[in-house]
Amino acid sequence: MIEPLYIKGDRWLHRLPAGYKLAALVVAGIGLFFVQNAWGLAIAFAVSCVLVWSTGVGAAACWRQVRGLVWVLAAIGVFAVVFQGWLPAVIVLLRIAALVGLALAVTLSTRSSDLIAVCERALSPLDRLGWVDASKVALALALTLRFVPEIWRHYQEIREAQAARGLARHPLALLVPLVVRTLKRAQQVAQAIDARGE
Repeated sequence: MIEPLYIKGDRWLHRLPAGYKLAALVVAGIGLFFVQNAWGLAIAFAVSCVLVWSTGVGAAACWRQVRGLVWVLAAIGVFAVVFQGWLPAVIVLLRIAALVGLALAVTLSTRSSDLIAVCERALSPLDRLGWVDASKVALALALTLRFVPEIWRHYQEIREAQAARGLARHPLALLVPLVVRTLKRAQQVAQAIDARGE
């Protein structure tokens, strides 16, 4: 089972208010898309790695968090090389890797409850205007954060079970049970929310 993202600690990144970290992440994410130089993006990626390391996460735990993304990045890289060339591919991969590293540093050093509270406060002006329901958006975020490790656990269980049956390399044998489990769990949560009158 994948471990929760947040790592308890008293380092400087843990002590920063969640609102500051989220605001910095948004600004950095926007800024990264204006950087077109590979060296500049490489520096940004290096900074993100230092920030992740500063949370106190171990190398093995960090790898477990990002290993699923490696295949996605590899596919994006191959696609970019074929259609745009190697330099644009490097720029795209460095930009994504830097953004993922910054986001990981924030989630490793911030409690989920703090992130949800910040999002609810940020949406409160729109809530007063009647454009969104801040509490429901915060609830959706909480459920999303809760479902990520649960879906990963289901995937691991299904993969092990199908491997025992000799079906580990069959994508449908993994995908169909995972989708069914996820939809069933989502229905249970929806019924629980309805019962509470949310």
